[in-house]
Amino acid sequence: MPSWKDVTEIGLALPQTEVSTWYRTPGMKVAGKGFLRLRTEAEGGLVVFCDLDKKDALLRSGDPTYYTTPHYDGYGAILINLKKVARPDLEDLITESWRRRAPLKLLQEFDLRSESLKTPTRPARGTRTRRPPARKGS
Repeated sequence: MPSWKDVTEIGLALPQTEVSTWYRTPGMKVAGKGFLRLRTEAEGGLVVFCDLDKKDALLRSGDPTYYTTPHYDGYGAILINLKKVARPDLEDLITESWRRRAPLKLLQEFDLRSESLKTPTRPARGTRTRRPPARKGS
């Protein structure tokens, strides 16, 4: 079961993030803009930003991990029950929330860096790669 410590660990792995307060509750910001917060209100939960279609799909799924309150009706934010969320899902939602609030230039740099990590390095065109010598008896 993820905790606030896990949330901050995931968030701090993203560029230009900081642990802060937001609406007088523990939160995180990217380049000074809040992108998630831990609610201390009666309903609790972690607030993250998401697309309205994704919010609707998560709520329609019936999974008790995801919920909302009337305050967030019609708004691209969903509440997550940290006691029920799987860490990979939490990582995806935190990253999506970060992406929705990060400045465009930072987002572009992040995407370039992420893409370069996914793309295997290949030798320049026309460059021959040396193969290891064949083993005897093979």
